[in-house]
Amino acid sequence: MAILVTGAAGFIGFHTADALLARGEEVIGIDNLNPYYDVRLKQARIETLTASHRDAFQFRRLDFSNAGALSRTLCGTNIDRIVHLGAQAGVRYSIKNPSAYVRANVVGHINILELARAREVRHLVYASSSSVYGATETTPSRVDDRTDRPKSLYAATKRADELMSESYASLFRIPMTGLRFFTVYGPWGRPDMAMWLFTDAIMRGRPMQLFNAGAMRRDFTYVDDIVRGVLTSLDHPPADNGREKSGGSNSPHAIYNLGNYGSENLLDVVHLIEKTVGREAKISLRPMQPGDVPETCADLTASRRDLGFEPRIGIAEGVPRFVDWFKTYHHVA
Repeated sequence: MAILVTGAAGFIGFHTADALLARGEEVIGIDNLNPYYDVRLKQARIETLTASHRDAFQFRRLDFSNAGALSRTLCGTNIDRIVHLGAQAGVRYSIKNPSAYVRANVVGHINILELARAREVRHLVYASSSSVYGATETTPSRVDDRTDRPKSLYAATKRADELMSESYASLFRIPMTGLRFFTVYGPWGRPDMAMWLFTDAIMRGRPMQLFNAGAMRRDFTYVDDIVRGVLTSLDHPPADNGREKSGGSNSPHAIYNLGNYGSENLLDVVHLIEKTVGREAKISLRPMQPGDVPETCADLTASRRDLGFEPRIGIAEGVPRFVDWFKTYHHVA
């Protein structure tokens, strides 16, 4: 039996598929390769997986928000677990193009739930986001904190995914785990995220923008730590025993935070990049962006207790690793 990984050409999907394949699993990866950011980066990820793992990895170009295409493309495949990481990402872009988020994150998610129901999968692990917490008054954010005040449509669609998953777990007893990721970074990262934008600006000597006049903190989590959390979650489906799970469900549905040890000041991250690159940043301080929040920080109590999750790589190690990869990818000496 194979594992279906959605968003396999994406940042976390690529790393997750690679880790699953490395431990001997068969993986079917799907992705629509949309042009939200450079498609060449997505294609390079798929080419890397194919070259490294050959027949154990199958890739299908597919938009899972199209239920008919999803059914036709996966007809005849044998899958018993799903890792659903595909989505329309980005907080700020959701203000400009809300329909893309409804299509991918709401319609697409219900299609994956229907697929899980039809295939009677052993476990569905899906990506949520720290964005569901909105501008919380207390940190770190706990899985049982209030999540009904989203600051962006992106956050609202991710919370909708959690609620739809709870409904399906309750109705159809499908084991599911939702993972709220906190500011993931690392090699093969996304060009629209801070780590890439900062590194690119510093290396090119261009001005970089820091919003909220630089008073921003993020729980930067290295991708290897996130992937370990995803795989551990996949291997530990929540039991259908009527007991309350992390996140409050009595169905076989659990929700966990996956983050680092605490939030980091964005200026500290900039200084680490400066040190690694050997060049000073040109900083433009800007006001807070609509839909953004000043701080994210994960409470890991539940994920430590139930999954044994412990992040290993802090920014002092992770930032230089990313910068080294960035130089290699862009052929910079």
